Amino acid sequence: MITAGIDMGSRSVKVVLLEELDLEGKPQLVVKKAHMMLPGDLDADQAAEQAYDAALQAAGVTRDQVKSVFATGAGRSQVAFANEGVTEMTAGARGAVYMYPQARTVVDVGAEEGRGIKTDSDGKAIDFAGNEKCAAGAGSFAEAMSRALQLSLKEFGEASLKSDKSIPMNAQCTVFAESEVVSLIHSSTPKEDIAKAVLDAVASRVCAMVRRVGIEGNVVLIGGMGHNPGFVASLKNAMEVDEVLLPELPEYASALGCALIAAERLH
Repeated sequence: MITAGIDMGSRSVKVVLLEELDLEGKPQLVVKKAHMMLPGDLDADQAAEQAYDAALQAAGVTRDQVKSVFATGAGRSQVAFANEGVTEMTAGARGAVYMYPQARTVVDVGAEEGRGIKTDSDGKAIDFAGNEKCAAGAGSFAEAMSRALQLSLKEFGEASLKSDKSIPMNAQCTVFAESEVVSLIHSSTPKEDIAKAVLDAVASRVCAMVRRVGIEGNVVLIGGMGHNPGFVASLKNAMEVDEVLLPELPEYASALGCALIAAERLH
């Protein structure tokens, strides 16, 4: 039995296909090699169709072989071929706990949104808190600041790891924070120190959200910001935890959760 999960993010579409196999009488869900990202320069419905077709082709699967398709993300209602939609919190918690059964606190930081999720052992979201679409607690904030420093996002994250300074950033808005960055540049503050200050600020805002639901058990980070090593280091420091669990492909966790939920509903 094959199911699909689609995460319609603000910048990209993520697709995961799952095939259920029966091994020694125990049903297991095995991820097929089928994940695809597309830039968000297409209409959401067109992007969903293209990403889904690309994933199917990569897995050697036809549409009629997929028994159920679940969607999540801000644009989930625009996935016309989905059987059902689930919230980002529901999908993220389920995907994170599938990858890390010991996780009880899920931190989800993408391009436009960040959230903290408390989950139980079954991967069901118990409580959550989000940044209500304020970019200061999400990846686009770091991206805007990296442009101000004329660095790629990858260079920005790597540069922050070279700093041991703590420079507070007081602005709560991307526009005002960019002015702070410009002031730091004019005062000849090293780029690595500015990069760390920005990522520390993002991590601090994300941590404040997570603390509203409570930091319990193991912490797992999902979403595209999981690829930024500087942010991971800043988040770990802000949350005062020994370890932040990080999937190999953190941006696909919610799509995975959707596919898992789709399979469970079929049963």
